[in-house]
Amino acid sequence: MKTAFVIIISMLLYVSLSAQEEPLKLGIAGLTHGHVGWILGREHKSDINMVGIYEKNRELAQKLSEQYGFSMDIVYNSMDEMLKAAKPDAVAAFGNIKDHLSVVEACAPKGVHVMVEKPLAVSLEDAKKMEALANKHGIHLLTNYETSWYETNFKAKSLMEEGKIGGLRKAIIRDGHKGPKKIGVSKEFLEWLTDPDLNGGGAIMDFGCYGANLMTWLMKGKKPNSVTAVTQQLQPENNPNVDDDATIILTYDTAMAILEPSWNWPIGRKDMELYGETGALYSENANQLRIRLSTGYSSYTEETLFFKDRPVPYDDPFSVLAAVINGSLVLERYGPYTLENNMIAMEILQASVDSSKSGKTIHLE
Repeated sequence: MKTAFVIIISMLLYVSLSAQEEPLKLGIAGLTHGHVGWILGREHKSDINMVGIYEKNRELAQKLSEQYGFSMDIVYNSMDEMLKAAKPDAVAAFGNIKDHLSVVEACAPKGVHVMVEKPLAVSLEDAKKMEALANKHGIHLLTNYETSWYETNFKAKSLMEEGKIGGLRKAIIRDGHKGPKKIGVSKEFLEWLTDPDLNGGGAIMDFGCYGANLMTWLMKGKKPNSVTAVTQQLQPENNPNVDDDATIILTYDTAMAILEPSWNWPIGRKDMELYGETGALYSENANQLRIRLSTGYSSYTEETLFFKDRPVPYDDPFSVLAAVINGSLVLERYGPYTLENNMIAMEILQASVDSSKSGKTIHLE
């Protein structure tokens, strides 16, 4: 009852503070990312006002304008032109991952906050440049992951910290789908998603970032001691220049994590298994969680819980962005959206790529 009361009070406080704020003026950098529909098709809410879009591909912009109903008058041919004309408070990046650095380079000196789609950057080198710019100019730099909206992940973490399954010993995190071409992503999305320079890699980056992000959150910012990764290319006809399957092993002092990012799953998935000393938690998807507790050598009890979506503002990444900027929300330390989390996630990803190329285990400082 106490927890529920705190949640209700927090939500009321958020709604009260949000009602006093002007809508966040949001600019969009790029339209080639397949997730851009999340903002273009977002139902009307008073917290965000989309004021400008930067996209050089006018044909793509026109197509999406007709699909989602935004005016071509707010579409600009350069980032600087959009920033100068639209004067956004924040920019959401929906281009290729390589462009994340240039978006922050353009926005940070002007005091414009940024949210990028996962992962933070194509490399640790780029991530460090972005971090330095964000810190120097005092902007928020968030990274959006779909799994940040999963109530099951937050419940699993809470149950683990309460000692429901004993100390964590192993985590298995699986993310991916059949592959970009097989699921029919747009040609603009496919072009850079399968380009190692623009995406930083294939499945190892596209979906390995989820596990790196979640483990950093679960471990409260503790880095793994070592990273070992192997990759394969099982669809050379579809992904000729990048890996499409990876396995990443992270070791910690008292636990191990196995990340399985792949473009070869027969189903789309973003699930997490946490194994403790006395039980296991299975976060099946955004709304279903199984709890399995040991009662003997091979016996156990099992319970399945179902959850609604996360409460406001956590149910929507753009609401989170607006709330963080207007000060009505302070993100938890090493939370999934935070820069401190995603800098460690980038260390893990960089080590994973380096390990897969060298065939060696990478030890982190």
